[in-house]
Amino acid sequence: MLELKDVSKFYYSNGIIASGFTKINLKLRMGEFVVITGESGSGKTTLLNVISGLDSYEEGEMYVDGKETSHYTEKDFEDYRRKYIANIFQNFNLVNSYTVYQNVELVLLLNGYKKKDIKKKVLDMIDQVGLTKFKNTKVSKLSGGQKQRVAIARAMVKETPIIVADEPTGNLDVESAKEAIEILKKVSKDKLVIIVTHNIEQMEQYATRIIKMHDGRIVENNEVKKVEDNIEVKTSKYNKITRANKYRLGIRNTFNIFSKFALLFVVFLFITLAVFAEYASFKNEEYELSQQAHNYYFKDTSPNRILITKKDKTEFSSEDYEKIKSISNINYIVENDYLIDKRIKLYQGDFLFGIGLKGYFNDIKKFDGNLDKGRMPENDNEIILTTDKNYISIDDYLNKTFNVSTTDSYNMGNSQDEVTIVGIKYTDAATHSYDFDFQIYATSKMIEKLKIPMNISISTIKYLFNGKYTDIANYQLVSSKNVEKGKAIVNDDLKYQLIRGSIKNKPITIFVNNFFYNEELNLKISRTYTKLNFKKVTGYDEYQDIICINEEDYKYLFDKPSYQSSVYVKDTEDIDETLQELENMGIEAKKITDFALQDNSQTIQVEKIIKTIVTIILIIILFFISYFIIRIILKSRNTYYTTLRMLGAGLKSVKRILDIELFINSNIAYFTVVIFIWLTKLNIINFEYIRNLAQYIQLPEYLLMYVILVLMSRLVSRRFSRKLFKNSTIDTYNEEV
Repeated sequence: MLELKDVSKFYYSNGIIASGFTKINLKLRMGEFVVITGESGSGKTTLLNVISGLDSYEEGEMYVDGKETSHYTEKDFEDYRRKYIANIFQNFNLVNSYTVYQNVELVLLLNGYKKKDIKKKVLDMIDQVGLTKFKNTKVSKLSGGQKQRVAIARAMVKETPIIVADEPTGNLDVESAKEAIEILKKVSKDKLVIIVTHNIEQMEQYATRIIKMHDGRIVENNEVKKVEDNIEVKTSKYNKITRANKYRLGIRNTFNIFSKFALLFVVFLFITLAVFAEYASFKNEEYELSQQAHNYYFKDTSPNRILITKKDKTEFSSEDYEKIKSISNINYIVENDYLIDKRIKLYQGDFLFGIGLKGYFNDIKKFDGNLDKGRMPENDNEIILTTDKNYISIDDYLNKTFNVSTTDSYNMGNSQDEVTIVGIKYTDAATHSYDFDFQIYATSKMIEKLKIPMNISISTIKYLFNGKYTDIANYQLVSSKNVEKGKAIVNDDLKYQLIRGSIKNKPITIFVNNFFYNEELNLKISRTYTKLNFKKVTGYDEYQDIICINEEDYKYLFDKPSYQSSVYVKDTEDIDETLQELENMGIEAKKITDFALQDNSQTIQVEKIIKTIVTIILIIILFFISYFIIRIILKSRNTYYTTLRMLGAGLKSVKRILDIELFINSNIAYFTVVIFIWLTKLNIINFEYIRNLAQYIQLPEYLLMYVILVLMSRLVSRRFSRKLFKNSTIDTYNEEV
């Protein structure tokens, strides 16, 4: 059945060749109980490893059932071990974290047995070795003799024609050793049992053949008992390990040793957090750079802001605003959003050289917090400011009255309102500039009054007189109580545009054009003014080139409803869905960030490239760090994986089992982080740093992070499993993986 002809085994180490054994000739038959003995270093264990396919040989030929094996690859030896060989080891090579049942079951799982065919077979074998009451006990809690019985049961359940045992009684007491030998003798009637031992006295009465080795050679080969020659060779029935068995072992290995699971979980948790933090930090820096963008018209480029206008170009009604407010992601609406982007000047005395403050008006309803000085507004002409606490003279302005102007140059039409500062709130802004922009909070009615000067400031105004269009650049358009409705008061100098005749009752048409509407007003000139009668005719003190019209006509041109508003969303992650909901209402909606202009676009691109490279390098570094740590953790499982290999598992099977184990660990770590992030975003867990980073991670990023983590676990598994199969099975078992 098994024959060796001039077989030799050599070892190579640092250029030195050592002999394991030399020119071994041996012929063994089924039914034999062969005992190989000899002093330490005689080559008996090496010979057993070659016979069992755990190690290769360099010279000669080994025949198995009449077939040559010198051409065998590692894959061939795996099949050979699965088909012919069952091993029993001196140190048992059991999986201590498995129960007795699971240890015996393991070899059948690897040999492709289905679960329904395994249970009875395993229980019967456990009963044969007398361990039924220990079937659910972990082998780490068994005595040495009981462990050896488990090892014998695992070997016997495989039903191979050859059983090899290396010092099977070496770690047993006399009674346990006797029981183990008797079990082996019982199964040797129709099998070939080969035992290596240094204690021949224990085995002598059971042996059919005794082989003694010395210095790598057989010095005695005595057949002490005859055996039948016609015993049939029955090889083990096996299939490729099933997918279900791979998952069963992978899942079992994930949780069977808690300390290993905890360590792997921590490693994958660290990897997940590191990748998430790096990516979120990358997106945060990208966002911060983008916020350095500016726009020549829109001051507030908050990513939460959406500009809205109606598609039919009509004004917004109260019903429209109610519908908009019903959208769940809408935080609030700024109906008169022109104040958001237009800087207002508050001044005392001379417009250019007097006291002046610049800022942006906000509805008092948006004010949050407590005042540091003064009180809240009680009247419509009262305001409060928020300002840098280091602004030197701001306290001097409390309870002082200022004129309001919506332009950077003096304009009578834009300087008709007065406000009083009644309260101040300090901020932590780090500026001392006298051009500092304040935030001004006023009542809704006060803001409504600013609509007219705001519309004037954003409008192009022209007039048609005597058949010619003239820019209003040199003539301010103002309202005056001295003018009747439908009439206008103009500079007497306009008469020079006429060849003859009086300027009075001549028609003049005013045209107003801006982003939102176009309007025209047909008037007749009722009076003219000169420097001498300016105050009497117009009602204004300081002489300027102006055109005066009635207050109602003035409101007709400039007191218009809201054609454009701004909405602010609660969550920028859902802003695209909000845009779609607004579009479905017949509203044209644009993110304010779409209008931003970036002077630093090249800087942003360079930053993106650098951060992308850094992220890739980080992932590579994380891979090698994680592999090094996981390798250390899995070294404690060296015996387990090499035992799988000894039992016939190939590279693909071991890799797949390890894949599943690491996949489960990585997934548990990943979803732990994801759940933690979402609990933080929902304010169930208060962790501000994580909440700030999480806002930059969307579904595509979650998916990308998941793919990266899974790929890393697969690469670690591939690298580690290849290391396991780099050398022969016995060399791998003996070395540190």
